[in-house]
Amino acid sequence: MFRKLHDPGPEAVTVYIDGVPAAAEAGETLAAVLLRQSEIWARTTPVSGAKRAPYCMMGVCFECLAEVDGVASVQTCLTPVKAGMRVERQRGKRSLAL
Repeated sequence: MFRKLHDPGPEAVTVYIDGVPAAAEAGETLAAVLLRQSEIWARTTPVSGAKRAPYCMMGVCFECLAEVDGVASVQTCLTPVKAGMRVERQRGKRSLAL
């Protein structure tokens, strides 16, 4: 659905989405990277399990929540990529480890 308009060249970094490597450009948001994947969703809803994808891209709607480097419910639209980041799509409600 979405694609980069230019090649980031040597500035490219790799992030891992559900364990699969994905190319990214330093400074872009995780939501932008998610939107370029074959499956663009970031989370499923707690009640119906419907897939949700980044929407507003400015931190208002909370549709882009995902687990980033072990932290649940991170707004991917506000999170810049860093080399080696691990992103897991968030399924259902987040669990609290006690």
